Amino acid sequence: MKWLEINSKDFVNQLLENSCSSHQLIFKHSTRCSISSMALRRAEDNLPIGNLSANYLDLIAYRDVSNYIAELTGVTHQSPQVILIRNKEVIYHASHGSMDWKEIENLCVN
Repeated sequence: MKWLEINSKDFVNQLLENSCSSHQLIFKHSTRCSISSMALRRAEDNLPIGNLSANYLDLIAYRDVSNYIAELTGVTHQSPQVILIRNKEVIYHASHGSMDWKEIENLCVN
């Protein structure tokens, strides 16, 4: 699966609109953190295929966009972090070692 790069607030707004037709996954990644790099590799190895759009946010380059996501979703910023959105609602979020890719897959099937 190919990551779509989140690089603006407009992209986030479109992502929310797109969540009405497909699940939208946001992966917040700090390019300066080895734990975040390990979590990104796990994500790439375990991303479910199907009704899912995988979106990647480089926190170092786009911290303001990360804050905007936190404001819109009500999910406190963390890194690494995954947020799954469907119908403009957060249906799953986790950070660090608590990211459960099987649960994300199950949510994307339903």
